[in-house]
Amino acid sequence: MWKLLASVSLIAAPVAANAATVVTADRYLDVNSGKYVEHPAIFIADDGHITSIADARTVRWGANVKQIDLSGKTLLPGLIDMHVHLTSLAEVGGYQGLKYTDSFWSAVGVANSVKTLEAGFTTVRNVGSYDFQDVGLKQAIDGGWILGPRIVPATYAIGATGGHCDENGLPPSYDKKQESVINGVDEARAKVRWLHKYGAEVIKICATGGVFSLGDSVGGQQLSLEEMKAIADEAHMLHLRVAAHAHGDEGIHDAILAGIDTIEHGSLASEETMKLALARKQPIWFSMDIYNDDYIVATGTSNGTEQESLDKEKAIALKQRQTFRRGVQLAVPMVFGSDAGVYPHGDNGKQFAKMVEWGMTPLQAIQAATRNASQALGRNDVGVIEVGRYGDLVAVTGDPTSDVRLLEHPDAVVKGGQLVAEKE
Repeated sequence: MWKLLASVSLIAAPVAANAATVVTADRYLDVNSGKYVEHPAIFIADDGHITSIADARTVRWGANVKQIDLSGKTLLPGLIDMHVHLTSLAEVGGYQGLKYTDSFWSAVGVANSVKTLEAGFTTVRNVGSYDFQDVGLKQAIDGGWILGPRIVPATYAIGATGGHCDENGLPPSYDKKQESVINGVDEARAKVRWLHKYGAEVIKICATGGVFSLGDSVGGQQLSLEEMKAIADEAHMLHLRVAAHAHGDEGIHDAILAGIDTIEHGSLASEETMKLALARKQPIWFSMDIYNDDYIVATGTSNGTEQESLDKEKAIALKQRQTFRRGVQLAVPMVFGSDAGVYPHGDNGKQFAKMVEWGMTPLQAIQAATRNASQALGRNDVGVIEVGRYGDLVAVTGDPTSDVRLLEHPDAVVKGGQLVAEKE
């Protein structure tokens, strides 16, 4: 059982001189060094930022400083999931989704936001939603109206006519050009500007086919190199980063050449392509959702998933995990991306054990969801427990660097110095 404990506005502001809250625990994990710091007292200002970190055995604080006592616990930075779909449900797939009115998906996004926060993920990158739903969720959370993680919204994902980011499940009599669709370089540039205008903080593209799109090859390239480069150039000019949904090797290869910042899924990337990524001056991060196959195969078509999609998943699942292992061996930069929404929200942490099973150490898996993810986002306010960053913390009992499965069920979650969820 969880009890939800706070609903506050956590909009970034200058670091406060004095602390309002102090969080104490047995130790915390410095994800930069991989070492534990014993007996921390982490002081957090009203604006949610850490002002200082001291030794709880020697430091004193006034009666006006609220203490969150997590004795017996190990603290980690609030976790970051780089690939979620808060306004999607794994439990409603395929044509089943057509039974629901458009506003239904915004409503379930509120519930999914709470589940995500309870799971210890205090920051997420929402890589694709309709009707700017993720921007609305972000505004409601930042304004203190609902509970949820910090959201980096992508809004619509950009793709080609008939591609993974288009709607391919209806007959021509229902045809309309989707807001996500572009054809050619000029439309690509204009789409980036439009998405940025209405709140996108990252640009998502569909470089190749996908599992849950109908009628396309999961690995087939769908955007040209020129279109991807136009999108990347335009986004970077606006100081936005770009994420590319890309399963097939050719699409991943061209996305790297185009200057895309993160490769999502990366299922069929060859060793040559990964070495190309390593050779680039700026890091190109791989976000590989290697847990969700377990859920997709186990549920089959019971949630409405089409047999075509299930067959595509079965065809690439093992290959994706083997690619992940090869990427770890080559030291390809990795971040944590679950694709929650393809499997149930709140189960994000189940991917940690799968990452360890396929080649990472527990510490590497943790770093993928903290330090690495903050670097890939270009942010220095999340992902590490240090002065100047948000006081976003996750508490577990035990040593997650030995047993990473502890992160599947955190004992407490602190966001911006507020205890927002705790197990009863």
